[in-house]
This record gives sequence, C-alpha cells and structure tokens, in this order.
Amino acid sequence: MSINLSQIVERVRNYEGLLRKQPIKDVFDKLVLQGQPGPQLPNFGDDAAIIPWKDGFLLLAADGIMTRLLVNEPYAAGKASVMVTVNDIYSMGGRPLAMVNVLASGEEEQRSKVVEGIRKGCNKLGVPMVGGHLHPDAPATSPSLAVAILGHANKLLRGHLANVGDDLILAIDLKGDKGCHSVVSWDANSGKTTEELLYRLEALPILAEKKWAQAAKDVSNAGILGTVSIMMENSGKGAIIDLPSIPKPPDIELSDWLVCFQSFGFVLSVAPDRSQRVIDLFQGREIKASMIGKVIDGPTVTIKDGRENRKLFDFQEDKITGIVYQPSKSISIQGNADITP
Repeated sequence: MSINLSQIVERVRNYEGLLRKQPIKDVFDKLVLQGQPGPQLPNFGDDAAIIPWKDGFLLLAADGIMTRLLVNEPYAAGKASVMVTVNDIYSMGGRPLAMVNVLASGEEEQRSKVVEGIRKGCNKLGVPMVGGHLHPDAPATSPSLAVAILGHANKLLRGHLANVGDDLILAIDLKGDKGCHSVVSWDANSGKTTEELLYRLEALPILAEKKWAQAAKDVSNAGILGTVSIMMENSGKGAIIDLPSIPKPPDIELSDWLVCFQSFGFVLSVAPDRSQRVIDLFQGREIKASMIGKVIDGPTVTIKDGRENRKLFDFQEDKITGIVYQPSKSISIQGNADITP
C-alpha cells in the first residue's frame, strides 16, 4: 500500500504536540542563551541541562503535564510525569538519581490518583521522589503537575550534534499497546518488570560511554517525525527520512504512529561505521532499532516513499522551536564531539 506523503506532511506540521513547541524560542533566548553565566555547558535544545561535576556531568531536567491529561486521566498523568523526565536523562547518556515535583490539585480524589500514578512510576523505573511542593487549593478543572529530575552522566549524548552523513536510527519498543486516550500515545512500559525497563534504558548510557553516538533525543509529544525534525533544527542540518523503514506495530495507522508519544522511543544520529553496533546493542535488549534516514547539509527535512518525496520542513522558512546550534556561543566541550574508535 502506498503512503500518502501529502497527508503525512499535513498531519505532522499541524499536530498539536509539535505546534506547542513554538513559544519556546523567546523563553530560551531570555533565560538560557542570554541568561546568567554559570558552570553549565551551552544548551541548544538538549533534553536536560548539563553541569560539569567531578569526572562527569550532572543532568537537570523538568517536565510539565498537559492539563487535559491530568483532568481526564490523573493516574496516567502521574505515571507519565515520571516516565518523561526519566527518558530525558537517559536520552542524554545519563542515569537518574532523584526527582521532586510541584502538584496543584484541590480535589482529593484527583490528587490521590495523581500521587498513586507518580508512586507507580517511581517504583517501576527505580527512581526516588525525594520532595516537592503541593498547592492544595487548585480547582479540579485546572490542576497542574511538574516534575524535575537530577541525573549523572559519565559521557554525553547531545540534541544538537547531528553531523552531515550520519545515519538516523530510531530505537523503539514495539511490544506494547495504545496508551492513554487524552493524547496519541504508545505504552511499552506496562506489563514489564523494573528490571526489564531499566535494561532497555541502560543501552543509552552504554553507547554514550562507548562513544558510538554523540546525538540523541527521546521521542517527545512531537512524535517520531517531529522529534527527528527538532534534532535537525537544533543541529542546523537537514535530513531525508525513508518512511517505509520506520518500524511500526501492525494495528496502528502510520499517520497516528508518526505523531505518537512513545514511552520508549529514541532517535540517534550516528556515524555510519558505528550504526550496526548501535542497532545490535538495542536489538540485543529486545528493542527494534532501524536506520530510517540520513543527515544532510542544508535546512530541509524531506520524507520519501520509494521515488516519491515531499518536503516536511524548510528551516529557512519554518520554525519548530527556533533553537539552532551557534558554535560562537559554545565555549565548552560538546559532550562526545571527540569521538574516537
């Protein structure tokens, strides 16, 4: 069956999970790019901030949960708040240490379900929640939840270091089911033990420490194509993505799958001579890993199906986050940029 590329382009470009990234640029410029100098490494769209510490790096990240998910599925929202922050640390080549949260919920039943979800997430992923803050007077129609996480890395994966000629590898767990109803999502965590979940995630710091990759991002609510495109935007590069090579479960439509939030999904930019090692590492941990495209010189992200292709983004005209790597602003070593065999 042929793929309607025009419909895919329309779906991805107008997907809410991707469009909601657009206001980031103004905040980033004022608070990060022009912000207070400190020990942190320059950040150009990384999933976590990086602070050099002893012989490695501390990683600091935070995520907020959509209001409609908290209202409609509070237990799932609590679990998701842990999962997304944990994924941010692993996507940087790190391992989580601890989390804190800020919860606003004035309705006891709603608050209880959120807390139970958080507890379940912490237990499943083996990360302690060590503190936080509660607003017990927020209306049940407008709760909020944010989680911050601290991690540590020996070597780094960055979000903006894709190089021309790199292979784009998607590592994804197909053994799951459709997730919560409030967002398009794929749940590959339920039904697995803590040991199984951590064994999968441990692949990321291992490949960072082996210097098999230097660029990675977790598949966020922008979906697979959106996340690849954000990596290219942050890196100041373009990409050609082969849609038929993207692994997909049989019981979900391709257009849904491409915008689907993944409980375990990572995009990596890898030098071709290391790609098979990266693929083998993931597949040895029962993760489907496939080369889905190439990084190119130029500002466009193109999707193709056989000989047919369509432009998805042109960063001379389009903006997702608006954050682009600026070497002149980078005064510190960029993770594993000194990759050696």
